[in-house]
Amino acid sequence: MWTISVFLLISALYIIPLLVNKKWPKTLLVYWLIGAACIAFSITGSLARDAHHHFTAHMMVHLLLGMIAPLFFVLAKPVALLIRTLPTPAARRLMRFFKMPYIRLIGHPITAALLNIGGLWLLYTTDLYGMMHTSAFVHYVIHLHIFLAGYVFTHVILAIDFYPHRASWVMRAIVLIVAIAGHNILAKWIYANPLQMISQQQAETGAMWMYYGGGIIELAIIILLCYEQYQSAQKRIKGNVEVPV
Repeated sequence: MWTISVFLLISALYIIPLLVNKKWPKTLLVYWLIGAACIAFSITGSLARDAHHHFTAHMMVHLLLGMIAPLFFVLAKPVALLIRTLPTPAARRLMRFFKMPYIRLIGHPITAALLNIGGLWLLYTTDLYGMMHTSAFVHYVIHLHIFLAGYVFTHVILAIDFYPHRASWVMRAIVLIVAIAGHNILAKWIYANPLQMISQQQAETGAMWMYYGGGIIELAIIILLCYEQYQSAQKRIKGNVEVPV
């Protein structure tokens, strides 16, 4: 019941603006619904309960909450939808918000990568993992950080939704490669150095989910990033083609 409620609530955040903006592509709603389903299953239901006791389930939640859901939310372009749906004064205020210095700092690819991958290193190499299982407050804060950091990182790297401080393709590609390396090294570290609260077998299984499951999502991001560069190149080629008189 809670899973359905969370799914419907998150879905409504996109559907309501969509009903106002009749011209917005309805196909993007599918991406949002997939992301909403990932969030709902990761914070409610049996998987969320198992994550408190089994590291493998915890890592599945990490993949859903921090990688898969953010990817599909970014593909849905919610910021662009909101800007095009809001009244002009409100849309301008939102655009000014994105131009603030601290938003620009958080939205820089390097900062986004540090918040995302650096946060995971802190979680699994300090006492934070144990604290999130003994404190409800820490548990919710960490899960919120995993999602937001994953969303900001994916948003900044792909740059397919509205963002006024878009970094160069080369910068985003380099940061993505480094971030993938940091994510994979952490997975191998967990495999070889199990956390105190989990068994060797659970550490190995969870680390493999992190490494291979995360690798699939990272590959999808690489493909999307390369496709963006391909589209840009095609536009430049078409722009340079002389029209015969």
